[in-house]
Amino acid sequence: MPVLDASDAQAVREAAARLAAGGLVAFPTETVYGLGARADDDAAVRAIFAATGRPADHPLIVHLADAAAADAFAADPGPDARRLMAAFWPGPLTLIVPRQPGHAEAASGGQPSIGLRVPVHPAAQALLRECAARGVPGLAGPSANRFGRISPTAASHVAREFGPELLVLDGGACDVGIESAIVDCTRPVPALLRPGLLDRRRIEAVLGRALAERDAASPRASGTLEAHYAPNARLELHASAALAAAFGDGSATAPARRLPPGLAVYSRLVPPAAAGVIHRPMPGDAASVAHELFAVLREFDAGGASLIWVEQPPSGPEWEGVRDRLVRAAAG
Repeated sequence: MPVLDASDAQAVREAAARLAAGGLVAFPTETVYGLGARADDDAAVRAIFAATGRPADHPLIVHLADAAAADAFAADPGPDARRLMAAFWPGPLTLIVPRQPGHAEAASGGQPSIGLRVPVHPAAQALLRECAARGVPGLAGPSANRFGRISPTAASHVAREFGPELLVLDGGACDVGIESAIVDCTRPVPALLRPGLLDRRRIEAVLGRALAERDAASPRASGTLEAHYAPNARLELHASAALAAAFGDGSATAPARRLPPGLAVYSRLVPPAAAGVIHRPMPGDAASVAHELFAVLREFDAGGASLIWVEQPPSGPEWEGVRDRLVRAAAG
């Protein structure tokens, strides 16, 4: 299948028709590209698990055209979820709410809850509206990559991962670049299960109270396994001081140590010029790092890196989503 321009209405209609018939389509959102199937068709959803190698009990997020479409999948979401829907939908926030029995069993990973999101990306919105017109209430859609690997933020990433058999809607590079924050609203105190670029302070301001933390009783949720988002190369996180010591300052008293072969570095500190070392400067703000992080890691893999050093990002709450992705990538 070709990569189709998501701004072309005919391409969107073709993608919606394929989805309505139970097929798979990769589509852009503001966070990452998703691999979509109609969420109300368990057989279609199982094709996502087969294509990505994802465990069948690891739930998917259902993408909706608007908040009203949540009624097709959710039992009463509750007042906390409704407040968050009103404040942040459409946008990069997934809410886990009680699932209507008998609906979206496969997409939920067999749990009594379901993760729902309304993306803001215009191509995703156009596709979801066209699907709704064909009787498809929502699209189950994990990131369009092999399970546990780097999420795609461009159509070319998806095409290289899955080959020509998959229809891909090309909506350009994703604006946000890391997956949505996930808040569990099935318990008395909402809990942050996965941080995103939408940081917890804004969510807590709407709720009027602090978010709980994920614990053993939390539902399973996308992107929360210890190892995830991993490049092919081994990724290591290093404090700024450790990188400075490794790089040295060029003086005779503090020489740089011999850097490993096949090394790629993503950091604010600049390594010494050395044959075979690839360096990409890390921006100083969380939004810019989130936007480019997965693309940089894919570039390092494509360049043949065997080891990636990443400078640990700052500790502020706005960096929580980036830190989460890097810690899980390093565990992989």
